[in-house]
Parts: sequence; structure tokens; C-alpha cells
Amino acid sequence: MKLIHMSDLHLGKRYIEHSFLEDQKDILEKILREIEMNQPEGIIIAGDIYDKSVPSAEAVEVFDSFLTKLAALKTPVFLISGNHDSAERIAFASHIMKESGIYISPIYAGKIEPVTLQDAYGPVNFYLVPFLKPANVRRYYPEKEINNYSDAFRVLVEEMHLNKEERNVLIAHQMISGSEVSGSEEMSVGGVESIEASVFEDFDYVALGHIHKRQTMKGKIHYCGTPLKYHFSEIKNKNGITLAELKEKGNLSLTTLYLTPQRELRELKGKFDDLMKEEFYLKQNREDYYHVILTDEEDILDGAKKLRNIYPHILKMDYDNTRTRTRSSLQAIEELEEKSVTELFEEFYERQNGLGLNEFQKDYFDQLIRDMKGEE
Repeated sequence: MKLIHMSDLHLGKRYIEHSFLEDQKDILEKILREIEMNQPEGIIIAGDIYDKSVPSAEAVEVFDSFLTKLAALKTPVFLISGNHDSAERIAFASHIMKESGIYISPIYAGKIEPVTLQDAYGPVNFYLVPFLKPANVRRYYPEKEINNYSDAFRVLVEEMHLNKEERNVLIAHQMISGSEVSGSEEMSVGGVESIEASVFEDFDYVALGHIHKRQTMKGKIHYCGTPLKYHFSEIKNKNGITLAELKEKGNLSLTTLYLTPQRELRELKGKFDDLMKEEFYLKQNREDYYHVILTDEEDILDGAKKLRNIYPHILKMDYDNTRTRTRSSLQAIEELEEKSVTELFEEFYERQNGLGLNEFQKDYFDQLIRDMKGEE
């Protein structure tokens, strides 16, 4: 079974007051062409359809057009809400949508019922899970011990009662421990929202959204990433969608279908006069989006305005010089001085391990510090 997996469309996204809607229309048309060429048996949209829980009318219109074109292909579509979406708005009219082969994650009510497709190797069960917090699961299982995201999803998966002889696909919009973020995603403080990968070991494919950088863990837990770059922290990402092929149980292959945007996000760094030289700018794609970093020691009067005569799509301009570096160093020192030893250790631990301290570890470390200080 061939599946197209995409996520994090973020329709209606604005960055520094710039709207990406025209770029999004273009990339959705390119996604449609990839779908038509690859002829999948299923299409997965793993959350964050919109950038805001109350999207603009224009963003809704763009997605409505895209979904209508997908429905015309007569290929089942599996769609879930992400943390940027309103689960209630996304789930609206989901029962009617089923008649067009569009399966939308309902508002979570304690059970996740699968949608099953058949191919030459037998059934494939799709479990559609909207973005969830532990409280959403704890509400329906008060007798279970649910203290964090891993606990919540362990209970959720247990209650699915998977048939392990068949192939099972989970579609979710969550953060998995050890995943590498781009820096632009909205994460909870301390990494406490991450889920241990072992929770999903019984699935044949875990199609994820939420992280903007494409990556795979344990061979089958996969973030397809965003189809577009939305932040300059994502410049190095290679964007696209994923073609997943499920054959007999245990046989999974993943292929990235790269997408070329109308405009790339790029960074230019150097002195103002150098960036304005014809022999330099003629080598650049000046229609791309730019973050310009000037290294001049003195501010350039109307620098951004003058640069936009050459590079019309500058989204951001900064200075990197002795003054700004000194200011950054002083600010960093002030921030460090304001933090407790425990807070500093938590940040160090998270950077090393990809997840934050649990409550037991925090209590143990606090007690260790008190013992070292001779405090009761």
C-alpha cells in the first residue's frame, strides 16, 4: 500500500507580517501533481492544517479547494488536527466527509476506532489521533496513572487493542523523545510534552506531524516535515512530502518527494557595500526571501530600504558587529545570573538527552543541592 504523508501545512501563516498564502497555494498544487504521478492508495495529513485555531477566511478557502481536489481523485484521505488547529473546527462535518473518502479525526472521547483499507497483503488499520494532552486522556481513564504524555499515549494505545498480526498505522501530531526540532515549532517548556518511542513499537508505521524537520526514528516513526520553510531557523531543512510503501508486515520503505517552492528562505551576511555590488547580487536569486545580516560597525541609514531595491523580499535585517555581540553577551550573562542552579541543570540535561527531568529527578537534584549547601 502506497501512502502519501504530509503535515504542518500551516495555512494562513504569517512571518514578520508577511503572508505565505500565495506560496502555500503554489506548493499545494505541486503536492497534487506528486499525488497524481505516484497514485497512492491513501493520503495522510498529520495535523497543523492551519496556523491558527481560528483561521482566516482566505486560509479556509485554500484548504477547501485543496481538499475538494483530493476528493476528486477518489483516494482515501486521513486527516487529523494539530496543536495549531481547533479540533472542533477540523472535525466539523466529519461524518458527511466519510462519504467522499475523507476521514477526519473526531474530538477525542476515550476511544480511537480504526479505519481499515485492504490491499494484496490484507488489511491496514489506520488510527487517527488528534493532538492530545495528558488531561484529555486522564478524563476518560481516571483509574489509570497518567502523569505525563508517555503515560497518556501508553493508555491510549492499550485501549486500541491492536491486532498485531495485521498492519497498523498511527497518525498523530506529537513530539517523540529524541526528535530534532528546527527551533520554530511551539513546544512546551522543558520538553515535558515528549513521548517515549517505545510506546509505538507495535505499529508498522507512525506518521507524525508537529516537528518541521524530516526525520525517522526506529525505522518506522517518521516526521515528514513541512512542505515549506516558515522560519529562518529552517533554512537547512530539505522540504517535501513522504511516500511510504507498506508491503507485507514488517516491510516498510520511505521515499522523500522533494518540493521546490516559489521562493526559498536564504541568509545574506556581509558589509552593506559588498551586498550592493553588482558582481555579487547578480549571482543571487534576488526573488527569494532574505534575512540580511550586516556586519558594518555603524548602522546604515535607510539600509533595509536601499537593500530592498536589489533584494525586494527581505523579511528581516539584523546587525552582527562589536556592539551587538557585546549586548548579546551582557544579556546572556544577566539571564544566567537570574536562573537557579536547578534551572541551569534542567536546561543542560534537556540539551544532552532531548527531554526534560521528571519529577523524581527534579526532587532528587533539589535535595542534592540542599545537602551540598548544608540546608535541611
